[in-house]
Amino acid sequence: MSGIDMAIQGGIWALEVLAIAVPIALSVAYITYLERRVIGWIQVRKGCNRVGPVGLLQPLADGLKLFLKETIIPTKANKLLFVGAPILALTPTLIAFAVVPFGETTFFGVWDEPHVMAISHLNVGLLYILAISSLSVYGFLMAGWASNSKYAIMGSIRTTAQMLSYEIAMGFGLVTVMMLSGSLDLAEIVKAQAGGLLHWYMIPLFPILIVYFISGCAEAGRTPFDLTETEELVAGYHVEYSGMWFATFSLAEYGAMILISLLTSVLFLGGWYAPIPALDIIPGTFWLLGKAAFLVFVFIWLRATFPRYRYDQMMRLGWKIFLPWTLGWIFVVGMFIYTPGLDGIINFWLAWR
Repeated sequence: MSGIDMAIQGGIWALEVLAIAVPIALSVAYITYLERRVIGWIQVRKGCNRVGPVGLLQPLADGLKLFLKETIIPTKANKLLFVGAPILALTPTLIAFAVVPFGETTFFGVWDEPHVMAISHLNVGLLYILAISSLSVYGFLMAGWASNSKYAIMGSIRTTAQMLSYEIAMGFGLVTVMMLSGSLDLAEIVKAQAGGLLHWYMIPLFPILIVYFISGCAEAGRTPFDLTETEELVAGYHVEYSGMWFATFSLAEYGAMILISLLTSVLFLGGWYAPIPALDIIPGTFWLLGKAAFLVFVFIWLRATFPRYRYDQMMRLGWKIFLPWTLGWIFVVGMFIYTPGLDGIINFWLAWR
């Protein structure tokens, strides 16, 4: 490859990264606005409506305030790890977006075959997501330990136990998706759901969809699983953080919300395909983003509706309910696929699709 070709390829990669990173950054900022308005509407109040027209500039004001505030590092904290922890918590979430397919395009007819719209199209994208997303826990654990605070370390231990517990159920749930699609490629999983609503994996795997989404709430530390920020722990693992480093943890939480919403749409809700084939004239990216936006709304809806779990209830849900349920569903799906006689049912569904 010549120097000019390498420069062109590098420019294309840079544009792809910007095309995904900039909307994600803006989405994270304005999800906070959406959350305030939706919760205000549910609680019969107005929500933020002071900064800018109907409060639209409030996220920018909040971000400016946080990034201009003084960063206070405790005297006895490990300064290097204290600063590196929020970066380590955020980076895996951002890196995971690299393999999320946002649709297919021929780029105005330049390509003969549709190309997947993703920064990196991996044939093991699902495995990559599972590996990368599990790294965030190190940032939360590091934040608690480096703060040299008993409240912070207790919060980080809670966070670590919570994330590891629900990652197992999420991982086993995704095995059933792999079994039906026969692929770890996220784009191929979406293509296997082409043809309309009745072809989506939410039909045969509806229990796994529920388990995956609820586990995603626990992974992101969202209500009713925000046990890492309970009042008795004075905000948990980031109790000693302020300013831009505190904002970085918030970015990690809302970025995880977006990632889980996109993955749920890709794995269970047909990705970029319309619920009715006649509606495929609308660009697939809009369908994917619309499904993800609805799931983000569900995240907010859950926060405004359910009270916080007790810690023992949350751990029991992950280990005694979700884990056996996903293992049992793997057995059921495998039985329908590989058992003589029963395999005709799943084969009929696959052929009918």
